Amino acid sequence: MQDAASSPHIPVLIAPILAKLAPIRGIWLDGTLGAGGYARALLDAGAGQVIGVDRDPLALKMARDWGREYGARLRLVAGNFAELDQHADGLLDGVVLDLGVSSMQLDQPERGFSFAKDGPLDMRMAQEGPSARDLVNHAEEAALADILYHYGEERASRRIARAIIRAREEAPIETTLQLAEIISACLPRPKPGQSHPATRSFQALRIAVNAEFDALVDGLEAAERALKPGGKLAVVSFHSLEDRIVKRFLSLRAGQGGRANRYAPETPEDAPRFRLIEKRGITANTQELAANPRARSARLRLAERLDAPAGPVDRAALGLPNIDMKPIG
Repeated sequence: MQDAASSPHIPVLIAPILAKLAPIRGIWLDGTLGAGGYARALLDAGAGQVIGVDRDPLALKMARDWGREYGARLRLVAGNFAELDQHADGLLDGVVLDLGVSSMQLDQPERGFSFAKDGPLDMRMAQEGPSARDLVNHAEEAALADILYHYGEERASRRIARAIIRAREEAPIETTLQLAEIISACLPRPKPGQSHPATRSFQALRIAVNAEFDALVDGLEAAERALKPGGKLAVVSFHSLEDRIVKRFLSLRAGQGGRANRYAPETPEDAPRFRLIEKRGITANTQELAANPRARSARLRLAERLDAPAGPVDRAALGLPNIDMKPIG
């Protein structure tokens, strides 16, 4: 069996990124380096240099091996893409963000991201700070329910939160399979072809542990600051919540205003900072889906930086969930 360091990584939707953003030239930043699929593709397509940023120490360790063939054209940075503008020496020609958890992390049971194999309940991308174990065993019931509902769109969030509270009163919840069994007992048995009952809850906990939505908005704002006029932004998301934030951010920054929901006031138009390269998100074609099933939920959004000054975005207009959570861990 191949391990995470040797198994092939297929970057999702890389073909439309390279085709629609061609020519690939100058300095690019890959803010979610992972196994390096996007960085390698950009370098092979003609990028003069790629700055590979990741907060996972394993990703950077692996990149030191495969990156030797690119020499100084690949620069590795330990950091969060939320601060990507601080990792470049000057303005960038392009930024690529592949959101969510990488297949490399899912394939390692000891990282605690997946319910497919038993492992410690961790889920920390940077391997520091409070873990999913801390959250599950110490968060209040209302906060757990809100996390599962708002971050995972789990309709049975309150039922699952109550079951977690009952289980942890008997003994701490330590492993991924323990938690998956608690969640599964709250939901109907899945029909053939349906996802595992714990899928939404595990997604929600991972997002909460890693503060992914806040980091996403920070990263989009940082990309706006880092890109030169004419610079390109590519963002690949893997579920509707992420994509909704990216879509609203780019619509606002393209001067299109709009509402976070139908009851919110319309946001006034501002000087556009981006031009949408594709108004609709791009999804994988039949050929890519056959080669890479992970692409089935992926959506790509592309934009070109204009010359209006960068600035903070109105986060209320993005519809970010507001969850009242006390410090954990």
